[in-house]
Amino acid sequence: MPGQDQAPDAAGVDVRLVDLTRRFGEVAAVDSVTLDIGRGEFFTLLGPSGSGKTTTLRLIAGFELPDAGRIELAGRDVTGRPPYARDVNTVFQDYALFPHMTVRENVEYGLRIKKVPREQRRTRAEEALAMVRLGDLGARKPAQLSGGQRQRVALARAIVNRPQVLLLDEPLGALDLKLRQEMQVELKRIQGEVGITFVYVTHDQEEALTMSDRLAVFHAGRIEQVGTPAEVYEHPANEFVAGFVGVSNVVERDGRRFTIRPEKIRLLGESESEGEAAAGLRVEAGTVEDVAYVGMVTRYLVALDAGGSLQVVRQNLETSSVDAHELRGRRVRVAWREDQTFAIEEVQSREEEEGP
Repeated sequence: MPGQDQAPDAAGVDVRLVDLTRRFGEVAAVDSVTLDIGRGEFFTLLGPSGSGKTTTLRLIAGFELPDAGRIELAGRDVTGRPPYARDVNTVFQDYALFPHMTVRENVEYGLRIKKVPREQRRTRAEEALAMVRLGDLGARKPAQLSGGQRQRVALARAIVNRPQVLLLDEPLGALDLKLRQEMQVELKRIQGEVGITFVYVTHDQEEALTMSDRLAVFHAGRIEQVGTPAEVYEHPANEFVAGFVGVSNVVERDGRRFTIRPEKIRLLGESESEGEAAAGLRVEAGTVEDVAYVGMVTRYLVALDAGGSLQVVRQNLETSSVDAHELRGRRVRVAWREDQTFAIEEVQSREEEEGP
């Protein structure tokens, strides 16, 4: 599987899934998934709705039981164990805080259930709140906090128990864009400080690329690719990954399908074309069909004379909205380096693989 060359060795694996399968009627929500997640990794399960990522997380947590396969945590087979017998905690999108308790009481709750002495509970709760930068808000109730602060409380409540693995199910999905971006940085910082293995579920490609040490791209219950963010973005394994993780152009030439990212393509002026071609770039002619000015960059859709179209992204260093839109309908040349294109395969449907 692509990206597996950087998979952890057996001694450093915190989560191991072996041929994991979960069916709901005739539908395989998780279909023979095999995956190793290393100790201390920030690992993301990325995919669209219905791809199997959340069901996989629930299987790891013990909220669902598999129809086949095995789940190991730190080398122990926990496949049939209930959630409370697994050394994991889960952070949900809806926070699930107790409204009648203070912030500190919410964080202490799990320790109280485990009968940890009161003074030790208080010390550990204060340490956890300080880590999420809420040390001065322990006496407040959840209703007195912002959405981002409530998310931090939920995180503190999860890490205070010091689990082997922390599972996070789209925890930032309810936040607005600016706060979500701030929390991405905070989560990565916290994970680095506590050293706990994070298994993070999201459908947001930018979030996955920003935060992850490695990620697995899910599609139709299966993993299409595993690797670092750079590997998955720069070297997509197939057309699904290329199209889902960021924006990618898929072009067919000479019987070969390849992908190239929009930011790797240059728009050339007429005077540049011959010289650039001689410099080793592939140059093709086309017409600008559409222009989208989005502040820092402009996106151009270029219909190629040789067939197909390319999306091209150009940074607006000196380009104004008027300048950008003046290119609509113009003849242009586009150029890219051959070493920035990657051959890809189409994703076969399950029916094609299994045959009639």
